[in-house]
Amino acid sequence: MQKINGIIRRVPAWPIYIVSAAWFGWQFFQALTGAMGPDPVRSLELALGTNALQMMVAVVAITPARKYLGLNLIKYRRAVGLSLFFFVTMHLSVWLFLDVQALAQVITDILKRPYITVGMVSFVVMIPLAITSNNRSIRKLGPKVWNTLHKLTYAAVLLGAVHNVMVQKVWETSPLVYLGLIAALLATRVTWRPRLLATA
Repeated sequence: MQKINGIIRRVPAWPIYIVSAAWFGWQFFQALTGAMGPDPVRSLELALGTNALQMMVAVVAITPARKYLGLNLIKYRRAVGLSLFFFVTMHLSVWLFLDVQALAQVITDILKRPYITVGMVSFVVMIPLAITSNNRSIRKLGPKVWNTLHKLTYAAVLLGAVHNVMVQKVWETSPLVYLGLIAALLATRVTWRPRLLATA
């Protein structure tokens, strides 16, 4: 693993941004050209949601990978996290501007459809995380406050996975697998301390 980590140290994080943007561009192109089927808007919306889920798994897998496998991918966490926010924003934008296309209906859906409410809460939680994902914010807030703020990542990712399960009209295996995997990865961060019995 030391050799792999040595290779990783020489590979920059910035290509992640390019790959994410290029992948979105390719999917958008497919939707425009009809390659995504008879309902390209819905297909693009679902594809971007799946991309966001995959990035969620990647974000919460970085720390366990270092802890249990010795694989140090920490340098990529910011790029993966911002790419996650990008895919979530594009997923939401397709729903807002290409699917619903009516502000009143958007507000109604957010208030009356629980799966949309959960998804919007997840997105709103991600906004301060994305805004502060830079070295300047770390210096301004201080490492302790910054780390505390970014623990909201756990809530945002878990809510995103729950939203994906709730949006399904029938029970499907894939959303449950994503939810289970994210929950399991988050559980690895919990430190269990046995309660000491008081002695008389």
